[in-house]
Amino acid sequence: MPWYAWLILILALGSILGSLLMLRDTAKKLPLTEEQLKRIHERNVEQDAKDRREG
Repeated sequence: MPWYAWLILILALGSILGSLLMLRDTAKKLPLTEEQLKRIHERNVEQDAKDRREG
């Protein structure tokens, strides 16, 4: 493979990796109240039970 093909490949992979790292660094947690967390956990339990019944 010629040198410029390697250069393009390295630039593409570097761009993808850089984008993923930037996305990870800028991600923020959602500020949820205790009540919201409780409802989310209850829904997860209900969905898990439903999936077990259907599957």
